[in-house]
Amino acid sequence: MADAPPYRQIGIMGTGRVAAAIGLALAGQSADPLWIWGRDPAKSTALAASIGRARAATRMADIADACDLIVLAVSDDALEPCVHDLAAVAGAASPFAFHVSGRSGAAILAPLDARGWRTAAVHPAMSFTGDPRAEVRQMIGARFAVTGSTRQAGAEARAIVARLGGVPVDISEAHRPLYHAALCHGANHLVTLIAGAREALAAAGVDDPAALLAPLARAALENSLGKGMAGLSGPLLRGDAATIGGHVSALRKDCPSLLPPYRAMALATLDALEGANGSARPGACRSLLETDG
Repeated sequence: MADAPPYRQIGIMGTGRVAAAIGLALAGQSADPLWIWGRDPAKSTALAASIGRARAATRMADIADACDLIVLAVSDDALEPCVHDLAAVAGAASPFAFHVSGRSGAAILAPLDARGWRTAAVHPAMSFTGDPRAEVRQMIGARFAVTGSTRQAGAEARAIVARLGGVPVDISEAHRPLYHAALCHGANHLVTLIAGAREALAAAGVDDPAALLAPLARAALENSLGKGMAGLSGPLLRGDAATIGGHVSALRKDCPSLLPPYRAMALATLDALEGANGSARPGACRSLLETDG
């Protein structure tokens, strides 16, 4: 005999990419079909249809009254007002609720705690691009940052992560902004970095910049993940000032939009090298990067 689902009813608040993936992943974890609620009823209906084992809720109170697990998958800026609205319609039920925002910890859910709910922040450290079936597969082995409002809530959150196939990583309330800044710097800014490199290669006459850049970028990523700054190679490491000067001149002439981020990243690289080695790098490279002329 198959085990009974762990939840009676699951409610998903939100209709965006993360809501779609989390909803699909949890669709088989409740005895009754999922409830989907969003500000736009048409989007709620469409998401419920795409998940299959789900239905659209017409009122936020339906979620609050019927569900023993509630997922708040709304945008960062919409989260706080959504929490207050949900607390205002909460009845006698005391479900477990978590949000999926990277920016916030569990403290933002305090109005729900005051109603006797158990709450946590559970942020999947992955990208959501609008392919929920692929993203459900990508959750397997992915890390999820967990911040519980209490020890019990943290344990419940980790159990949900396990059901999604992920690996929970505890992040303290105080460190949630730092955690999220690190992810944005390492992932979002990486996209900007690669896009700039592709632009410069195109300006240099390369027909397929992505194909040229891909092996080098993938190797650099693997080296940096495994070795940190010890994985660095190139002219800054060697102190090749003439090479850096050539880069600055070429960018100023042919790809001026890339020069400010190139300078900023190069100077940050020199700072990191100095910190790692405990000694100053050759000053000529820094002087070239800091000079506007």
